[in-house]
Order: sequence, then structure tokens, then C-alpha cells
Amino acid sequence: QVQLVESGGGLVQAGGSLRLSCSASGSRFSINAMGWYRQAPGEQRELVAAITSGGSTNYADSLKGRFTISRDIAKNTVYLEMSSLKPEDTAVYYCNVVIRNNFGTRYEYWGQGTQVTVSS
Repeated sequence: QVQLVESGGGLVQAGGSLRLSCSASGSRFSINAMGWYRQAPGEQRELVAAITSGGSTNYADSLKGRFTISRDIAKNTVYLEMSSLKPEDTAVYYCNVVIRNNFGTRYEYWGQGTQVTVSS
């Protein structure tokens, strides 16, 4: 059973920075991609950033330049560096992992979420 452990959320003032971490364990197969989504109250969950095993990244257009995703493949850990935070970045941030087995079947896993609150 794949388990995701997130850390790094919290309360920060506008303009500040936070670093989120998510470590994956328990997978029999290689992780294809890791990423972060967020969900604000009353809003749909949205992509923040994702990174593939090959290092390709994808960001929400509105977050480019402020957020940086990186990955330590050996540790099966993904990081999200968030800077110049704004109150509208307040949300629950969820780690997402995509794994494909030897037959190409895709499995997706979610972390429990970590709260990020940006005060004005």
C-alpha cells in the first residue's frame, strides 16, 4: 500500500515563504510523476505543479515564478518551494503521486493534505 506523508504547511504572512515536502513509500513500482494540488474553501481542487521521473515540470500558469517543484528520486520525495505568498494562496495542499505498473496500468494516490494559510 502506497503511503504519502506531507509536511511543511502552516501559517505565514503575505510575502513570506514555505516549503512543502511529500515522501512516498510502499510502492512496488517506480513512481511516474509527483505533484501538488490545492483546494481552497468552496473551490475545486486545482493543479499547482507536477514533476515527472524525467524531470519535466508543469505549473499552473498563475503560479509560475513564485512556486518551484523539485524531486529527490532516491528518497521518493517531492518538494514545493513557495515564495512571495499571497492570501489567495491559502488552501489545503495535497500531494499527488502517479505510478504505473509493468502493464502500464495507472494508479494515483493522494496525501492527507496540509493546510497553508497566508495572512494579509
